[in-house]
Amino acid sequence: MSNFTRELVHLGKIVEEEMVKFLPKKNEFPPQLFEAMHYSTLSGGKRLRPIMVMKAAELFGMSYENVMPTACGIEMIHTYSLIHDDLPVMDNDDFRRGKPTCHKVYGEALALLAGDALLTHAFATIAMNSKIIGISLKAVLDVIEKVSLAAGGYGMIGGQVIDIETSGKNIDRDTLYYISNHKTGYLIKISLWSGARLAGASKEDLEIIELFGEKIGLAFQIVDDMLDEKGDENTLGKPVGSDIKNLKNTFVSMYGNIGCVKIINELSLEAKKLISHFKNSDFFIQLTDFIVNRSY
Repeated sequence: MSNFTRELVHLGKIVEEEMVKFLPKKNEFPPQLFEAMHYSTLSGGKRLRPIMVMKAAELFGMSYENVMPTACGIEMIHTYSLIHDDLPVMDNDDFRRGKPTCHKVYGEALALLAGDALLTHAFATIAMNSKIIGISLKAVLDVIEKVSLAAGGYGMIGGQVIDIETSGKNIDRDTLYYISNHKTGYLIKISLWSGARLAGASKEDLEIIELFGEKIGLAFQIVDDMLDEKGDENTLGKPVGSDIKNLKNTFVSMYGNIGCVKIINELSLEAKKLISHFKNSDFFIQLTDFIVNRSY
């Protein structure tokens, strides 16, 4: 195991431990709701988004412990989106991270509400960053604003709507890029931006790291498209072929696997060039390689 992989695993475990602290207690009332929230949030995963928040803060000289509320809040938003994506009305998937999806365990209504609860609880969690000494209140407000936009109609949900509306239809390149940049990429780039903003990064540096996030976020989605077509279900922990089943437009359907590899390599080079602007950027160089070379 490489040093990078060890650090990724170590930070992922820290996120798991911290998530338990920020989530409602399972035995609080109503317990069935909070149990469903715990089930989906703590069922594994790479924890890339919260780790990006943590490492971006470190890049600008702040200890990652100081940004844990925001890191965990963003992971709650990501988990809510997965719960809703898996519902029969959306992608209708039975497994996520190797386990039955939330609605398969708790029913569709409770899964829907668990997702809603995670989304709203996420912002209460992010707001807790205002209580950390050394964090600017203005920075916390800026993060709440940007994360709200990233998660809503201008970001993730907007991308999902266009994705659904264009399923089974021919679309142009710009529409495909819009879907991918918003549905997946927006939350990734805002994770990086949020960690940097809380750490007091300059406006110029925030623009650079946000653009870096845009590049790796798009690469992440293209790799996802490829894995959905040719990945191994046991390795991925979820069914493959969901995009084909749901008649989704993907980078594979538009460019083919060879074209996808070419775009990914270009994005990787551009991302590394951007992040190399900063000292101590080795983690993010390796993160880029991890994203473009992942098989799960």
